[in-house]
Amino acid sequence: MEWMAWTLPTALFFVSIVVMLAVMGVLQVVYPTVERKGWLPMRTTRGDRLFIGLMGCAYIHLAWIGFTEDLALWWASIISVVFLAALLRWG
Repeated sequence: MEWMAWTLPTALFFVSIVVMLAVMGVLQVVYPTVERKGWLPMRTTRGDRLFIGLMGCAYIHLAWIGFTEDLALWWASIISVVFLAALLRWG
């Protein structure tokens, strides 16, 4: 794996994705998901909201990189975590 540029943020990103998928798997076994209507314009399951949230986080990071020049990317990560938590809870 020497050809890859593994940095701490990259490793944390992939570890957090694996942890989220593992938690979602355990939650599915313990508490089976039910479709519900939140503030999203459609009925969604827990997995749907996770997927939509991850896509939203990717767009937040792309917008942050595109529209800011000298602000740290950690701010986009903090905004993304808050967005994902709100989407999973109330979306």
